[in-house]
Order: sequence, then structure tokens, then C-alpha cells
Amino acid sequence: MPRFLIALLTLATTLLVPRPLTAQERGAVALGDLVGGLGVTARVLMIGAHPDDEDTFALTWFARARDVETAYLSITRGDGGQNLIGNELGEALGAIRTEELLAARRVDGARQYFTRAYDFGFSKSAEETYRHWPRDSILRDVVTVVRSFRPHIIIAVFSGTPRDGHGHHQVSGMLAREAYDLAADTVRFPRDATAGQGGWTSLKFYRASRGNPTGATVGYDVGEYDPLMGRSYAELAAESRSQHRSQGFGTLARRGVVMNYLRLEASRATVVDGAEESVFDGIETGWARLRPLVAGAAAEAALDSLPGAVAEARHRLDLLAPARIITPLVRVQRLLARACGGSVAEPCRPEAAGRTRVPPPDLVRSIEEQALRVNRALLLASGVLVEATAGRESWPVGEAIPVDVSIHNRGRASVRVLDLNVEEQRGSVTPGRPARGTSALNATILPDSALRVTARVVTSEVTQPWWLAQPRRGAIFAIPLGARSEDERALLDDRSVRVRLSIEGGEMHALVPVVVRIGDPVRGEVQRPVVAAPAIAVTLDRAVEYAPANTAIDREVRVTLRSSASEARSAVVRLRLPAGLTAEPATRTVELESAGASRTISFRLRGRLVAGRHEITALTESGGETFRTGSTVIDYEHIRPIRLHRDATITVQAVDLALPPGLTVGYVAGVGDNVAPMLRQLGIPVTMVDPTTVDRESLAGFRVVVVGPRAYEAHPALVERNAQLLDYARDGGTLVVQYGQYEMQRPGMTPYPITLSRPHARVTEEDSPVRLLAPEHVLLTTPNRIVPADFDDWVQERSLYMPVEAAPDYTRLLSLNDPGEPPNENAVLVAPYGAGAYVYTTLSFFRQLPAGNAGAARLFVNLLGAGQTSRP
Repeated sequence: MPRFLIALLTLATTLLVPRPLTAQERGAVALGDLVGGLGVTARVLMIGAHPDDEDTFALTWFARARDVETAYLSITRGDGGQNLIGNELGEALGAIRTEELLAARRVDGARQYFTRAYDFGFSKSAEETYRHWPRDSILRDVVTVVRSFRPHIIIAVFSGTPRDGHGHHQVSGMLAREAYDLAADTVRFPRDATAGQGGWTSLKFYRASRGNPTGATVGYDVGEYDPLMGRSYAELAAESRSQHRSQGFGTLARRGVVMNYLRLEASRATVVDGAEESVFDGIETGWARLRPLVAGAAAEAALDSLPGAVAEARHRLDLLAPARIITPLVRVQRLLARACGGSVAEPCRPEAAGRTRVPPPDLVRSIEEQALRVNRALLLASGVLVEATAGRESWPVGEAIPVDVSIHNRGRASVRVLDLNVEEQRGSVTPGRPARGTSALNATILPDSALRVTARVVTSEVTQPWWLAQPRRGAIFAIPLGARSEDERALLDDRSVRVRLSIEGGEMHALVPVVVRIGDPVRGEVQRPVVAAPAIAVTLDRAVEYAPANTAIDREVRVTLRSSASEARSAVVRLRLPAGLTAEPATRTVELESAGASRTISFRLRGRLVAGRHEITALTESGGETFRTGSTVIDYEHIRPIRLHRDATITVQAVDLALPPGLTVGYVAGVGDNVAPMLRQLGIPVTMVDPTTVDRESLAGFRVVVVGPRAYEAHPALVERNAQLLDYARDGGTLVVQYGQYEMQRPGMTPYPITLSRPHARVTEEDSPVRLLAPEHVLLTTPNRIVPADFDDWVQERSLYMPVEAAPDYTRLLSLNDPGEPPNENAVLVAPYGAGAYVYTTLSFFRQLPAGNAGAARLFVNLLGAGQTSRP
């Protein structure tokens, strides 16, 4: 793909995506920002470990206040964290946090990158982290990003030392410095190992000081006010930070002086000893730096003319009459192409101008970024809006999608259509007959007019997060990183139409995703991107299920079929079953009358399963094809919808399990909490309890009440009603509380006090030894005998936010610790309380039960019986 088209993707991502544009992306605000950035050629890259590590103060200040091309590299996608807005965990949560970062970048103006590292959960050291992540592979990814983005300044969020706390944090700080030192080394990292990019030498390396002047070498005021936006950059940074809703990072905007600081650690630039006046001391941020890089008298003359051309454009800028700036912008566009030896369409592709010399990388990145700014400024100044809409959201892979392309000229100058095509790697487009009988190509669109064209886009693969298209290999995603930013990838995930236009001798390009426009009675217009899916998507109502081993099974499995095909389809569905199970009926025939038609059918399963893991797969035959995959849609208002594809398979964990007699459970949901459905599958009656209605009357009918993980943090009303939960236990009920955070050590939260440390105690290695302190204790023997094997195959972690001290009223059941650390006996605390029982557990049941962990299920069931079995 031509370099300019690759760069164009980033422009289109921030300009024409299926969502409401922010104020800084449209109209006078955006145009003034773009023109102000002409001639600023410096680049800054920030590197952190997780999506929420980025310093939005710094990103906003560099990108918006100083018009510097800025990017954030997150080593992971935050897959191993927890979710305050839903139940998604793991890779699904990583997809949410990816979209939240993209939403943040649309606010603060920076770009976004990731490596292939999977967030496997909290890590206590760099050594532990590197046991999961192949060190050279992740370093190569960071080098790839540095060589692709070509920053002059690299800022590490973390110190790269043990004081960073989290092992991921420490590794990100180490990798940032290594990439600064090694990105120019084409022997250790050859060109073909970094998506074709040659070596790159950054000029400065900083560590972020996060508002702390101690040891800093330079500070800057993020509270600076921007009269065009009508707010300060600190206020904008708060809006960016607040996009991290799954983390609960909504924050108040700060006004007035807000200082932020950096510490210079290494420099190849000439700087004066002592404190710096600016991070750009010793770095030429304008055209002068590029002067030695251009070749030939014509290129030198063009570069020398650019300052004057940009000055003229700024002088002509009239935010109430933006068309006045078109002519000077066209002049800047032509000069950029001449300076880099290319054409207006591809300014740094010398073949386009009949030359073969490859320009230096700094020149290429700088000129192409400036060309993108000019291109977007021309689109805004011209008043051109391009829309591409389809009749429905989901289409089968390989089927041509009819698309209506509308090019609106809402400006004051005529526009001519030069080219209309779809993004090259996604298919082709066939121009249809435009309105008014005009040919689409070379058509002139007069002011206050529109050209409408019928096109057909052919899709080639299902829509899903690109990094999940292949199975993960341990803690690293399998698909090579490549050179594109996530912003560019985001647009590639959409089905898009590319339009090239001419205005006053210049050219404008727009890459526009195909969307469906929906009139929502509450939200108004909602735009959703068109997606490619199997002609028939097959989904099951759950991915993991429990069943009692060697016991008669009689339950339903529901299969949902959804058609994306334009024509009616008939489908035959059957289940592939493990030995010991039969289905009634053996097959079912389903008629899907039209696109979007959905049918849910049921099969009754009977039989017995031996202990262990088994699989049930739904197979659907239609039109000579067999379909066995479907998708789930993650849909939150603040991010783009996400489709996750998976096989139509249920993993059944058959468990040797006995239940305490007469169990009835009331469950108060916590954060990222999928425990309750698992309990139901074990045969336990579970009723969800609204935390705002907790009182003695609402709890009276339950033998056990379970409080989910971090429920007190998620539901402030539960904190107010906690005394009534304790009264429930005192009156004879069993109260099982899964872990909370520091709020749990406040007086009155637990019947007897506990103390947590800062940082909190946790066992992060999921295979660390667990010792049974009292193997014959009734909760470790009744109704299920717990043995060391019950702690095999745990995922991500053992325990978190473990108390370091607890009152002697509690009985301790387990002792566990990570290697090299002292044992902690407070992971499970049990105490009689009045006529009932209280259980506090910090074991990560919220991860283990949805993962189908038999041992965790057996232990959790025992804890539910505490009120019946643990009385003295």
C-alpha cells in the first residue's frame, strides 16, 4: 500500500468515523488547531504499561497546546484488570480498554500504539513479568513502534525500577529506555524484523514526574487556557482521562495553573547544563531541521518557501469565512510535495514524480504529517462532507454490500471528484449511476450541492479486533505488530470508501467508513459501522457450564442463529456431544426469512458425564456450508461497538460435588462478577439482590447471602446498608463476602476488624503452593473434602487485597504466598457471628468459577455451608 494512503488512514480515523465528533475535531476549533500546527515537525512518544497509565496532561499539552505529533504506546491492552461497567474480563476487557484509549486519543489529539503483550494480571517484579512475556519479542515491538512513529522525544511513564510496584510498570520503563538506546541498531533489529522500517535515533529520553517537581528538569503549565476551545488543556485532559469508564477513572476538571514535570535522563541533543526552559531545548521543531535532508535545488527551494507559505495561510485564516484559506493551503500542499520529491497525492513517494531516491525517514514522516494536516484543513475549509451508508449493519463475508455514497459541498468553492474507491485491502467498489445522470468521476459539485453515487463494497473477512483473529500464544498475541498505529487499524477494521477530490488546483482525500444511520428515539441519530459476519452466525447462551459428575443430567441447551444473508435461508442444526450425553431432538430445522432474522432453539440433554472437561458444539448446515461460529457484541455508549467471534462451543466441567442441604442464595453482584450464573449451574437456587433494597425483610428468605467482589465500591448504597447485612448474619444467616479494597478495614464493615497493607498483599502466581492449615476443619471436609489438587489449574492469580492482620475471632483455613514472600493466612476468614456465620474470602473466585475451575467450585460450595457446619 502506498505510504501516503497508509498515513491517510490516520487522518480519516480522526475525521470521519461513525460517532459524534468532539468539539476539537470539527469546525473552527479544528481548523484553527490544524493551521496552528503547520510548520511544527517534532514528535513525542510516551510509553507506559497499561491503558490507564498514560499521562493525559502531557499528551494533551504536547498535542493540543504545542501542536506536536504525539503518541502513547501502551505495552498491554489492560486485559488482566477488572471491569467497573460490565462483566467482561480477559480479552473482552482488553478490547473495551483499547476502544476507551481510542476515545481518549480523539479528545486529547494523540495517537495510540500497542505491543503484542497480553496483560496476564498483576506482577510483583520484572523477573516475574518476563517469565510470561518473551523479552526480545516485546522489545522488538517497542522498537517497531519507535521506528514507525520516529519520535524525537521519548517519555517513559515509569522509572524502570522496583519502586514502580507493578512488574508491568517496571518493564515498560525498562523497555522504553532500551528502545531509546537500540532503535538505531539494525544489526540486532534488522529492517525485516520491524515491518520494513530502518533504524531511528531519538534525541531525548525523559521520565515522567507526574506533577512532582522533585528531581525534574523541566516543567510546563497544563492549565494554560485556549480561547478557541474555551477551556484549558487540563480540562481537556480530564475529559480524555474520563473515557476510562471500565476503570472508574472519571475525574473533575482542574482549572488554574496545573504544573506537570519531566526529568531528562539521556540526550543526544545539544543542551545547556542545568534546568531546561523547554523539553525542546536543543531540538529544532520547525522546517530548519529538515533542510539538510532534502535533495536537489527544487526541493531546497520548496522547503525554503514553506515558512512564508504557512505564514500566508495563517494570515488568511478567517474562522467565519474558512474558504479564504483554501488557496494558500493549496500552495503549502504543492511545496510539501516538491520538498519531498513526490506528488501532491503522495508527497514522499519519489516514483510518483519519476524519481527513485528514497527520502530520509525524518523528512518522510514530517512532510507526510504536514500533508495530512493540510488535507484535513482543506476538507474543513471547503465544507465538504462525505457519507457512505448501507441499509443494514451485518453482511455476509464475500457478499457485495450496496452503499450510498454522498459527497456534500457545503462550502463556497466548486469541488471535482477525481477518484472513488474502497480501501484497497478490503475489496473493490463499482460506481453506479449518480443522481441527475452525471458521471461520478470528474463530476463537479457546485456549492450547496451534493453528488450521490451507488457503490458496491465486497468484504473478505469477518469484523473483529484484528489482534484476536488468531489464538493467543501464552501471554503474547500471535499476529505480527506491523507499522500501523491502532488509530489506523481501527479504520481498517471498518468497511470504507475512499474519495479523492480536487479544489482550486489542490487535492483532498477522505477515507470514510460505511455506516448504518439509526434514528434512536432517545439518543437521536446513532451511526454504527457495517460489519462482515458469517452468513449464519451460531451462538450458544454460555461458554462454560458446570454439571455434577456421574449424576443424571437433564437440562436445556439453547442455540441462537442469526442470518446476515440477503435471501431466506433454511438451516439444519445438530449438537456434537461428548460420550454419555444424548440430545432430543437429534436435529432441528430452522427457517431464517431475511437478513437480520434470528431464531433461538432448544435441545434437551440427558445422560451422565464422568468428572473432567467436555465440549458441546453446535453445527449448522445451510446452502452446502457448515457454520459453527458466532459473535457477541460489546456495546457501550462511550466506545465503538466491538464484535468478538468464537466457536459455538460450551466447555462443560463435570465436577465431583455435593451440596449443603437446603441452600437458597441471595447474591449482590460485584465488579466483573459472573459467579452467580455458575452457582445456578451447580444446582444452587440463586436470586439476585438489588443493593439498594438490602434489609432484613428482603434477606429473610435466604439461607446464604453472597456479596460479590468489590461490591461495596461499586454500590455506595451497600455501604450504607452493611449493618443490615451483619444483622442478617447475627440473626442466623450465613454471609459470604468476596474481597473488597481498603474500605473493608473501616470500622463496622466486617464483624471483627481486619487490616490491609499499602500496597496490598496478594498472591499473583496462580500455581503458587496453597497449604491447608486445618485439613480436617469442617469447611475443608464438608460436604466436599478439599485437597491440594483443588488448587490446580487456577487462572491469573490466587488472591488479592488480602488482610495482613485479622482479629483472633476469625478461623484461618489456608496459607499461601508468592515465592520469596512470607506466608499469609488471611485469604479465607471464617467466624461465628451471633446465631449465624460470617465468611470473608479474598480468593479470586470471580475469575476461577467462570473459567470452569472444579476445585474452586468445590471450595466455594463448602463456604456457602459455613452456617450449617462451622458452629462450635
